[in-house]
Order: sequence, then C-alpha cells, then structure tokens
Amino acid sequence: MTDTSGGSPPYELHYWDGLQGRGEFIRLALEEAGADYVDISREPESEQGGTSAMLARIKDRHATVIPFAPPFLKVGELIIPQTANALIYLGARHGLAPTDEQGQYWANALQLTIADMVAEVHDTHHPIAADQYYEDQKDAAKQRSKSFLDTRVPKFLGYFERVLEQNPAGDEWMVGSMRTYVDLSIFQLIEGLNYAFPHALAGTATQWPRLAALRERVRELPRIARYIDSPRRIPFNETGIFRHYPELDQRASSPRDHKKEA
Repeated sequence: MTDTSGGSPPYELHYWDGLQGRGEFIRLALEEAGADYVDISREPESEQGGTSAMLARIKDRHATVIPFAPPFLKVGELIIPQTANALIYLGARHGLAPTDEQGQYWANALQLTIADMVAEVHDTHHPIAADQYYEDQKDAAKQRSKSFLDTRVPKFLGYFERVLEQNPAGDEWMVGSMRTYVDLSIFQLIEGLNYAFPHALAGTATQWPRLAALRERVRELPRIARYIDSPRRIPFNETGIFRHYPELDQRASSPRDHKKEA
C-alpha cells in the first residue's frame, strides 16, 4: 500500500499473488499517482484478503459485472475489469492521461498495442496451450520464440520508437509533453523483455535509442524509483508472463541472415 492521498477509500487491485503479470501495469500507475491502494491477494485472509477474496468476486453468481479474469480494479462499488480500462480510469483522475479527446483515444490505442505484444510474449513459452506445462511444449516454444525475436520484437519496438520520434511535442514521452500511463507501461514492457530475453536483446538500446531513454526516464521518476526499491515490487519470476528460459533466449537473426535464407 502506498501513502494515502486525501480521505478517499483505497483502491482495491485484484490480481494473482506473487506475480507481476498484467497487474503490474496497474500497480505502476497507482504508484506514480501516489494513490492509496490495497493489493487484495497479498493481504491476509483474516482481513478479507487473499486469492480467495479475488476469486469470490469473479465467481459471484449474483454480480452484474463479472470480470473474466484478473486484473480488475475496485473503486467503492465500481468494478473495472481489464488493464486498459483500469488505466483509462486512473489516468483521467491522477494526471496520467491526455486531457484532449484525440490524446485519450491515442493513449488507449497504444496501451492496447502493448497488450497485444504482452499476449505474444506469453505465447513464446506457452505456444500450444495455456493449461499445459511449459516442459510439455518446449520444442514449439523454441520455434515460437525465434519467430517472436526475429520478426515481432522489431515490428513492435520499431513502431513504438517511431511513435516517440513523431510525437509533435518531442520524443521524451509517448503521448504529448507529459508522462502518461503509456510511458509507465512501455517501461514495464521493456523491463519484462530484457528479463525474459537478455541475450537476444543485448545491444538493442542502440537500435531503439528513444525507447532506451524513455525506460531510464521512467525509472528515475521519484515515486517509481521508490517503488522499484521497495518490497511492493514483486520480482520477475518463471510463473509470470515474462519468463527467462535460457533455451528460448536466442539472439535474433540479423538482416544478413534473413538474406542468406531467402
């Protein structure tokens, strides 16, 4: 839980205990906002916390708003499923989103594109079925990871680099002239990619220098820096979306390699 902000009830973040996952994108926004929040699954069951409390809301047979899966945010009686929805809500209330209509849609579009890439990251280690162990689909994971690193990483990161380059307000932030939840999410995406594929992504900061600079800029935001150094920041691990398996961390083919294969 962060420092309280005013007398408002705390936000309730519902996500799996012990995982960064998709919940981390919301945590970063809550931390940068300086908001008072409770990470429900990490709270004791004696205080109406724990994973069972989160699942109870998903399984509630009388609820009219039914989250398909975590994460979701609870604000009083309001239930906000899906990461992008939660970020729209927090962004508008905590100065983490553009105020103009075009900027709001643009920020949401970028967040949804980040979500697309996160889904592809997940599929590098679970390319066949999410309900099977990684060890049961390792060969397919190797093929999927090679394709991801060779083609999808350059496509996505090249796009995000171009967004920074073409921002009319300058290349410091993704949308407009101030940091938004999109910048926090780009930071998390790059952190996760570098955890999962440190060998394959080595040296890519020179390929996408604006993204590399943005990553450091977000890391140095005072509230984010304090959060990263605190026990609230769950370490990356091999049960989350970003997983490091050395056998999947193969350096992507160079353009020359692709020419030889053609």
